[in-house]
Amino acid sequence: MSVAARIDEIVAAHAHREGPLLPVLHEVQAAFGCVDEEAEAAIAKALNLSRAEIHGVVSFYHDFTAKLDPRPCVELCRAEACQARGVEALVAAAEAAAGARVRLKTVYCLGLCSASPAARIGDTLHARLDEMRLARLIENA
Repeated sequence: MSVAARIDEIVAAHAHREGPLLPVLHEVQAAFGCVDEEAEAAIAKALNLSRAEIHGVVSFYHDFTAKLDPRPCVELCRAEACQARGVEALVAAAEAAAGARVRLKTVYCLGLCSASPAARIGDTLHARLDEMRLARLIENA
């Protein structure tokens, strides 16, 4: 199935929604690992929007990437609650453990404020992290 055909399916699944662009973009990101120029053009055509409108949304939100990055991704929360509980002291160890093999991404709030510092790998949340636990998570990602 071509990218355009799959995007048409995704758009059709969200056609009943008012303002389907963000759900479409999230599903395209999940399906292809990115929202590249080809996907932007197909989404624009399917939703009768300009490519500039699509690109503006893709480039604004950090959830969307324009290029496929096959590395595993570890999202490290660096919001205020995690900062108050010492996440900044873990960053150097996290970067060292990640190296070039794992993509370390800063996010702001995973909703585990009372059990922070927190990280997410895929759909799994990890709380009450210290240097050793975080490094182990990253190494096993």
